Amino acid sequence: MQSLIADDPFWLTAVKVLVIFVLLMLITLFMIWFERRVVGRMQQRPGPNWNGPFGLLQSLADGLKLAFKEDIRPVLADKAVFFIAPVLSVVPAFVAWSVIPLGPEVSIFGEQTALQLTDLPVGVLVVLACSSIGVYGIVLAGWASGSPYPLLGSLRSAAQVISYELALGLSIIAVVLYAGSLSTADIVAAQSTGWYVWLLPVSFVIFAVSMVGETNRAPFDLPEAESELVGGFHTEYSSLKFALFFLAEYVNMVTLSAVATTLFLGGWMAPWPLSLIPGVNEGWWPLLWFFGKTLAFLFVYVWLRGTLPRQRYDQFMSLGWKLLIPVSLVWLMLVATLRVLRSELTTGQILLVGGIALVVLVGAALLIPDQAPPEEDKEPQVITDYPVPPLDLAVPTTPKRRRRAVSAGRAEEKDSETVGAGTSAEGDR
Repeated sequence: MQSLIADDPFWLTAVKVLVIFVLLMLITLFMIWFERRVVGRMQQRPGPNWNGPFGLLQSLADGLKLAFKEDIRPVLADKAVFFIAPVLSVVPAFVAWSVIPLGPEVSIFGEQTALQLTDLPVGVLVVLACSSIGVYGIVLAGWASGSPYPLLGSLRSAAQVISYELALGLSIIAVVLYAGSLSTADIVAAQSTGWYVWLLPVSFVIFAVSMVGETNRAPFDLPEAESELVGGFHTEYSSLKFALFFLAEYVNMVTLSAVATTLFLGGWMAPWPLSLIPGVNEGWWPLLWFFGKTLAFLFVYVWLRGTLPRQRYDQFMSLGWKLLIPVSLVWLMLVATLRVLRSELTTGQILLVGGIALVVLVGAALLIPDQAPPEEDKEPQVITDYPVPPLDLAVPTTPKRRRRAVSAGRAEEKDSETVGAGTSAEGDR
């Protein structure tokens, strides 16, 4: 595949770049309409239905509106960085598509090529690098705005990307171990006998959760929490600069959905039982299977936004550091151990080792003494739903020491009054 793509003439590479750019722009317009329509149906309202058939031109109308709006820049903003930040956010999202295989070998204007811009030996690392570089635009946007709320939103986004990038990378390592390559085309080819979503279900779940947190989407849209940070890192942006941030978010959604399709759902290969039909994985048909799987992931994005409330920031960080990353590490060790055992031991030896380990675990469980559960204090039952104080509330008695102190104070006051009265009487004399 690499040699086939390397022989592409310059004009064919330029055509591929142009097609990918136009395709992502159209998918973004479609996703905005699709999200509003789906969420509208979930909330029992029609959604956009006025501009064009079924409201399909509503996204285009919103884009034109943003283009003609006034571009406002705060006085305290850093002019150069304020302009560069949206570009840094949107460019890596497009670049990541250069290593995603969209289909097998085809003929374009008489030239044999693959439906992929380039196939690098480290294609997976290119995707991770692009997703990491995109956060620079968000951080610079918050810092260059000269306002506290965008700065807080950008810092949240940086912490969020660092946290969930680790879980995302760890989930991909298991796929690389089984595929034996970092090339995205090789990973798709390795799934010809079975998708990795069935072989590595834990990695798939961790990747799916992490990619929602990576793209700052609900319920993980904490950098843009309007209830806390007005609008987040892009509060001070308007017109086309705001449109670039909007475009970067949706392109990142499509990119990670395509990456999940490539890594776990067989890429452009047809699903079963369609894969049993001869010729379905040849020619231009694989484009249909690839974008169908990608659209399924995008629907889950919209479904989550219309269903789940936004998490608290401490809950969100705990999910990443206390659950996803530890589970990823344990799962990765288990996968690596199984790979080593399968390569060095026979099936009978693996069953023997597993049986011994199971016997040891059962014996250890039997040797551990049972602990009686602690006796819980039985609370009195509350008959009514009206909030009442605890029925077993006991008012403590007043300590005697306090009474003595009070009586001693009163005696001192009487003695002082007596002395004062005696002194005044002597003065009168």
